[in-house]
Amino acid sequence: LVMVFYGSNGKSNPVSMENKVEHQAKNQITYDIHLPSDLGTLYKVRLGLQSLENSISQLSLRHFKMQNTSTLDTFSLTINKTLPLSLNGDRWIEFPVEWPLKEALSVVTYHLTVFSRNILSERNLLHMAACIYGTHGDTGDRSLLWSLQNVQQGEDNESFVVTVDAVELGELDKVVLLISSKTDCKVDIKKLHLKEAVKEHPIYVFEVNEAFSVNANKPEIEREIPVSFIMRGDKQKNDIDNNLHKEGSQTRNLTEYTIKVYTGDQRGAGTDANVHIILFGNEDKSEVFQLSQSLEHQDPFERGKVDTFKIKTKKLGSLHSIEIGHDGKGFASGWFLEKVEITDASRNSVYCFSCNR
Repeated sequence: LVMVFYGSNGKSNPVSMENKVEHQAKNQITYDIHLPSDLGTLYKVRLGLQSLENSISQLSLRHFKMQNTSTLDTFSLTINKTLPLSLNGDRWIEFPVEWPLKEALSVVTYHLTVFSRNILSERNLLHMAACIYGTHGDTGDRSLLWSLQNVQQGEDNESFVVTVDAVELGELDKVVLLISSKTDCKVDIKKLHLKEAVKEHPIYVFEVNEAFSVNANKPEIEREIPVSFIMRGDKQKNDIDNNLHKEGSQTRNLTEYTIKVYTGDQRGAGTDANVHIILFGNEDKSEVFQLSQSLEHQDPFERGKVDTFKIKTKKLGSLHSIEIGHDGKGFASGWFLEKVEITDASRNSVYCFSCNR
């Protein structure tokens, strides 16, 4: 049994209950745990099994109680769950800590939709996990391939939904993927959609567009994917249902564009807001791309600087216009944009869009 404690100032390392038994009565074990004093006020506990090497081992949890021995503040909760939640299933549960006179967070069911190419055919040999991060902490590594819903398979694409129960995470900002395999295979992941199960929106979109080569001798692949953009209702129509149909033909003809963004050299020209761009060509238009990973600067869009970004999207033809803007986040978020230069290597073309405002 392992526990992770989350406080207002951070989280503890995993606390293993091995060799920590202090007092044992019938069906009841008491542990003394020393947590770092700088965790702040505890707001959530994640409790789970270290590993599932022996898939027969199960743990029935009835009740959880903890007390701060110096203040005597006490929290207790009836759980009545058995881990793992199914054979090879999720081996973690989370619950909020409710202290007197403090409002507690709630437990939320998240739906993670994975758009991929060949995971379903390899799923019995693959291990895939995700850790979701938000303003209220993270979910820890959760297995993705044990209970799939809404499975859709096309000739060249597929999608499936994974359910993750966690204490509410607030605004989501990244997902860390962990992939390993018992055999040689290629795992092609296009993107992830993440939302609360009971809400249609917002949908957090994480663009991956990467084929991972995994085999039994390779160490686990770990990939951090920042949020690309957020769909917030009718303004950006929810495209999960027709996504598979559209993507089948697109994956074969993705084009890479190099985008150079020139911020003006005048007082107050830079911005810390989140900048997005859409490309319009005579054949199609791109999806919304967040310009967050500058090839030159960790802090993009500063006064007098040029930032380069690379994106992959379907073939758009000859570019005729762009939409570029930001979300207004941060103090004095106004931004003076001089120009944007876009190179399409496949057509040997460079497009320049002047803004100067």
